[in-house]
Amino acid sequence: MAAAVRAAAAAAGARRLAGGGGRRCRSSAGGGCGPAAERPESGGSGFCPPAHSRNDWIGPPDKSSNLRPVVFYVPPNESLLERRLRELRQETQAWNQQFWARQNASFQQEKEEFIYSRLKAKGLKMRDETGQKATLNAEEMADFYKDFLSKNFRKHMHYNRDWYKRNFTITFLMGQVALERALRWLRWKKKNIGN
Repeated sequence: MAAAVRAAAAAAGARRLAGGGGRRCRSSAGGGCGPAAERPESGGSGFCPPAHSRNDWIGPPDKSSNLRPVVFYVPPNESLLERRLRELRQETQAWNQQFWARQNASFQQEKEEFIYSRLKAKGLKMRDETGQKATLNAEEMADFYKDFLSKNFRKHMHYNRDWYKRNFTITFLMGQVALERALRWLRWKKKNIGN
C-alpha cells in the first residue's frame, strides 16, 4: 500500500520534501498555494511551497491523521485529463485524511477509556503519587490492541478495498496522462523538424 502511494507521488512529479524552502501560509490566500481546491485538506497544516515551484510538494505530517499532505502543482496548460487526475488525487487525499483523522481520534479515546477502566478495576488512579501518568504493561495493552482491531476489522477491510480501487484508477489515469504527454511531445517535435 505504501509503495503504491510512493510510486504515485513520484510519477506525478513530487520532487522535494517540505523543509527546504517551503513555508507556512499566513492566510487562506497563501501566496504560492493557489486556490483552496489546490491546498491540502489537512485540517490547517498551512504548508505552502514557494510560488515559483513547478513540482508537487509534500508537507509535514498532519497532527490528527499523521499523513503528509501534498500540495499539487497545477501547470498553466493543464489538459482535461491531467486535471481529472489531479482532482482525483486531491479528492483521494481528502478522503484518506478524513478516514485516518477519525480513526486515530477513535483509537486514542478508546485507549484512554481502556486504561482508565483497567486502572480503576485494580483500585489505581490515573496518576501515581509522583504525578506520573499510570500505565499498563504490554500484555494488558495487547488485549486492547487485539479488541480494537477485531472491532474495526470490517471498517479497515472496506477502507482497503476502496483504497486499492482509487489507486488503480489513479495509476490508470497516470498512464493515460503519460501517453497524452508523449503524443503531444511527438507532435511538437514533428512540427519543429518539419519547419
